[in-house]
Amino acid sequence: MNPEDLLKLVTHTMPFGKHKGVVLADLPGNYLNWFAREGFPKGEIGRLLALMQEIDHNGLSGLLKPLRPGR
Repeated sequence: MNPEDLLKLVTHTMPFGKHKGVVLADLPGNYLNWFAREGFPKGEIGRLLALMQEIDHNGLSGLLKPLRPGR
């Protein structure tokens, strides 16, 4: 993981699907867990979704709060 990946989680939006346009850090845990079960997409988006799922699963989402734009 790159430190820049954490910033991407709070600035990049989901590019497709049910939650298109939602910031990756704001995706619901059940959606992230679905990807964990079914398989993450290839490429950067899959890597970021896997990272977000791990953060969410371990209850560490609050660590992203200081990185959010406007803080």
